[in-house]
Amino acid sequence: MKTLIGGAAPVPRPFWVERIRRGWTDRPIVWLAGVRRTGKTTLARELPGAVFLNCDLPTVVRRADDPELLFHGVPPGSVVILDEVHRLPDPSRVLKVAADTFPALRLLATGSSTLAATRKFRDTLTGRKTVIHLPPVLWTESLAGFGPRDLSQRLLRGGLPELLLAARADPAWYAEWLDSFYARDIQELFGIRERAGFLRLLHLMLRQSGSLADYTALSQECDLSRPTIKAHLEAMAVACALTPVPPFHGGSRREMVRRPRIYGFDTGFVCFVRGWEQVRDEDRGGLWEHLVLDVLRAAVGPGATVAYWRDKSGREVDFVVARGDGVDVFECKIRPDRAEARSLDAFRAAYPRGRNFVVSPFVAEAYDFRLGSHIVCAVGCADLLGNWGQAPVHPGRMGPGPSLPG
Repeated sequence: MKTLIGGAAPVPRPFWVERIRRGWTDRPIVWLAGVRRTGKTTLARELPGAVFLNCDLPTVVRRADDPELLFHGVPPGSVVILDEVHRLPDPSRVLKVAADTFPALRLLATGSSTLAATRKFRDTLTGRKTVIHLPPVLWTESLAGFGPRDLSQRLLRGGLPELLLAARADPAWYAEWLDSFYARDIQELFGIRERAGFLRLLHLMLRQSGSLADYTALSQECDLSRPTIKAHLEAMAVACALTPVPPFHGGSRREMVRRPRIYGFDTGFVCFVRGWEQVRDEDRGGLWEHLVLDVLRAAVGPGATVAYWRDKSGREVDFVVARGDGVDVFECKIRPDRAEARSLDAFRAAYPRGRNFVVSPFVAEAYDFRLGSHIVCAVGCADLLGNWGQAPVHPGRMGPGPSLPG
């Protein structure tokens, strides 16, 4: 399957095409969510033989007033795409009628938000949908030819396909996108009218991307009340512009238990609001975490939670995922030999079972190495997407290594 973007050469996106197809295995509806311009529409259009309905068009909106009649003439087994479905007055009703009355259809609904907490969705379609979050272009896709293979350029431009494939980055494009995001997504879905305050907070969150949320400090800096800060952040997360990563804790009094770490959706926008025209070596590590987070969320799917771990002594682990009877650790390093054992020692003292990974952009083939008393597996993003969910859990200390299956 290939995707055409902005008249550029075809770009394969087999991972996401296969993920959509797998989503229909057990549920009639696949909900493809993601911020605007991530390529949802382009990806959807490439599904062969699909009936494509653009919910931005008034004619489609009128037809959707009678969803039973809308789907009646579609042959059983067909793929029906409802693009930008949140533009409909009652999108959940349309999808529910399609799933319940026409179970032989396979439905792909795209939108710039999740189903939760938006004013238009009166039914979250429990048991009828599979949710797929389409992030900016993954690092594995960049390496496969989707834009620059140079890490610094990928971090600086971000992963929205239009900018990634352009001959040069245009700073005005980022500003226009932010204005459009507020006008077309936030206002319509949530009815938020404080444009200046909302955008001020969004800029601040992008500038501080990867930091712990501090509602009191945000309230003072943005001149908004704490309840307003919380409501705005929830809207940004629902609209896929921010990714809150919760703390992992197992009951220890010395662990962080409440404050999430919040990441912006795209490194290009993080660089834009920081005023960076180039990415320095010291900047790459923090930005690399964003790319690893996207890959991890894609790898674990909706059934698992990507979290971080930190104790009151300041020792922290970038990401952890609980799985089976263990907890896997993921440290993000440009170079695997820069990994340190101090935080891993503290974490494994409390949670001895699980595998230890260092994720690097330049590891072509996974390998094991010793880090203090631990065995760690250095992996690239392709290893996570292809193998992570299949590997058995091993002890985190010396003993059987955490090698990925061949």
